[in-house]
Amino acid sequence: MFSGDLGAPHTPLLPAPKPPYKADILVLESTYGDRNHENRATRKQRLKAAIDHALENQGTVLIPAFSIGRTQELLYEFEEILDGQLPVILDSPLASRFTQVYRELKPFWNDEAHERLKAGRKPLAFDNLLTVESHDDHLRMVHHLATSGRPAIVISGSGMCTSGRIVNYLKAMLGDERHDVLFVGYQAEGTPGRIIQKYGPRNGYVELDGERYTIKAKVDTIGGYSGHADQNGLVRFVKGMRHKPQEIRLVHGNKKAKESLWQALLKVI
Repeated sequence: MFSGDLGAPHTPLLPAPKPPYKADILVLESTYGDRNHENRATRKQRLKAAIDHALENQGTVLIPAFSIGRTQELLYEFEEILDGQLPVILDSPLASRFTQVYRELKPFWNDEAHERLKAGRKPLAFDNLLTVESHDDHLRMVHHLATSGRPAIVISGSGMCTSGRIVNYLKAMLGDERHDVLFVGYQAEGTPGRIIQKYGPRNGYVELDGERYTIKAKVDTIGGYSGHADQNGLVRFVKGMRHKPQEIRLVHGNKKAKESLWQALLKVI
């Protein structure tokens, strides 16, 4: 059994991960093996706080996010908490295409999401959601948001700021304290995302395409939107197996996360 990225159990657009009946050998992710995510209510409050900050400062909230999963979950949250206050700009052709796929898979959404649909809501196609397709339109949007003082939310890839359109937004806005960079997923060691996450609160800098950019924008992290399960979720996955594996191999986590998860697993296997 290979776990892949297990994800969180309370996502309205995806069914919760279910443990298998048995496995002889389990290869288990351990990305967040040493910590637990914020609960859904708390992460939603922090998401709203970032939006309020952008409105006050007339700035943009930049959210580096991967195209599948977290982007759609964020859109679902924004449809509820924004109430049309400011535009949500999805600047990723791949994310736009997968969002359309998610819309087509409505039968697999959970009860909460279906209640929204019955109420006439459009969780992934609300009126203030704008998509940017062409590269020229992308460059115009970067320039517009960097110079206009119009508050907005931008979701763009890649999730760790290693490449993609988010890099152009960062180059244009990191040096302006009106803006926010909000991380919603794991940032691997050595990536620009981790550097911004670590040194942004200290007014440090990051190198993008060989140039140094000072970080004056506000930087924050919300852990509950990650595509990886937290320690409780990982332990619950193993605990729920009727016949426990004879061997567990922990992957996709640093040494501290693996060691912490292993100690927690010893209590249930």
